Amino acid sequence: MVKKSLCGLTAEEIFSLIGPSGFTFSHAVSISNSIYKKSTGEISQITKIPKKLKEELASNTYSGIFMPVASEVSVDKTVKYLFRTETGKEFETVFIPDNKRNTVCVSTQSGCRMGCQFCVTARYGFRGNLSAGEIINQIISIPNAGKVTHVVFMGMGEPLDNLENVLKACEIITAGWGLAISPRNVTVSTVGITHGVEKFLQSSDCNLTLSLHSPFIEDRKRVVPAEKQYPVQKIIEIMKNYPVKKKRRLSVAYIMIKDLNDTDNHLEGLKTLLKDSMIRVNLLPYHPIGNDPNSSSSAERMKFFKHNLVVSGISASVRRSRGIDISAACGLLAKDLLIEKCIHRDNRRMS
Repeated sequence: MVKKSLCGLTAEEIFSLIGPSGFTFSHAVSISNSIYKKSTGEISQITKIPKKLKEELASNTYSGIFMPVASEVSVDKTVKYLFRTETGKEFETVFIPDNKRNTVCVSTQSGCRMGCQFCVTARYGFRGNLSAGEIINQIISIPNAGKVTHVVFMGMGEPLDNLENVLKACEIITAGWGLAISPRNVTVSTVGITHGVEKFLQSSDCNLTLSLHSPFIEDRKRVVPAEKQYPVQKIIEIMKNYPVKKKRRLSVAYIMIKDLNDTDNHLEGLKTLLKDSMIRVNLLPYHPIGNDPNSSSSAERMKFFKHNLVVSGISASVRRSRGIDISAACGLLAKDLLIEKCIHRDNRRMS
């Protein structure tokens, strides 16, 4: 019999496993609290449940919590972790400490199949979707799990290409029996899959960020292949017209590349695209790698964009990058040598 992972199950699903044996929903909540709030890796250590229930759980389930196989620390104290599943899928996770705000950037896939031109993860290829449990494990298995205040789905993969597992992970993150993190502190990022955007907005109260690149269709098609099937103007209209609950944020991520998407024409295009909306613009620097001839817009240019957007009535901010020296910044996951370092380390152990 194949044992079932408790990490990734809702309290209701756990109850469906133990209820037929006479155990209560309160027992299911105790189990989920131990897994999600206490990161309990051994079933024998789960508290507030009878010994008989522990024995039953041990016979057909396991915690599902597994540790990262490698890590790297940035000069700014950002930490990048490498995970490997039992089936061999590898993916990276980033922990970003910032005073009282501690953010985990989770992956939703091993690799990605969106093929965005400037994203390093796309070059890694697509190795598979992550389960809800594998997504949640990235939060609860790291050393600073108890300090996490925010979660962003901005790691490897396109979240809306793995929508069901992402929605389930969001439920576990925000539920009282789960991690109990407020939905306004959870953000899912996407390059834009129309039906996925619609379902996400309807099914979750978490924030949504759209990676834009350019307000112009032909510009975006060259960089974001999804634009051909899922036009960004349609997605922006969905976001504009969706009734947003208090404190829920819908935003656009705009990575600024010198002379490519930071011209006055692009600025006017942004204003036109986002006019009369509550959509916020997050302006981010670009991080070239290898022989890439492109470079990030200057800090002055980014401030100029911000000022003009704000003056036109569009909320905007300039975001700083973290973990650049360990390739943990936006779009860089799977670029560096963390995976190779792990392989080399394993080889040394075997030799």
